[in-house]
Amino acid sequence: MRNPLSIEETYSYFGLMLGAFPPAAMFIRAALEGRLAGWVVGVMLVVNLISSVVGYFSGKVIARNIRFLENTSWSLMILALPFLGLLWGILAGAAGGVVIFFVGAFFGGILGGLVGAAALPLFTVLHRLVKKGESIERKHFLPLAFGVTFMICGFILGL
Repeated sequence: MRNPLSIEETYSYFGLMLGAFPPAAMFIRAALEGRLAGWVVGVMLVVNLISSVVGYFSGKVIARNIRFLENTSWSLMILALPFLGLLWGILAGAAGGVVIFFVGAFFGGILGGLVGAAALPLFTVLHRLVKKGESIERKHFLPLAFGVTFMICGFILGL
């Protein structure tokens, strides 16, 4: 491999993408529908930044659990991944949502949990199929991660 990514790097970068793009898609959809005032855009940028940072750093913790699950049977891994993704999404979504008068943490947790529960199983199955040992080549990681992330963004935007 020329540019291998460890499992910790893989899920950190994937968490960064999930913390950045799906919330941005939600904000873009709200802006296109005319539901956002001008000052809200600044708040949304802060929410996006916090969700991205939490997604990145919590990705290292998630990677340890994924390493264990990828070494178990396929059925156990597929059953456990939605719950792990749900927890990861709740953590990142609620952290970003705290900025919106603490009520946003509740809604951010729900939306983040839904995104995580959908994205993590799909990405991890693909990761398990493509990885070599414990690493994945960067040229394989990028299309998988962007594909899963942008597919969810397309669903959010209604495309």
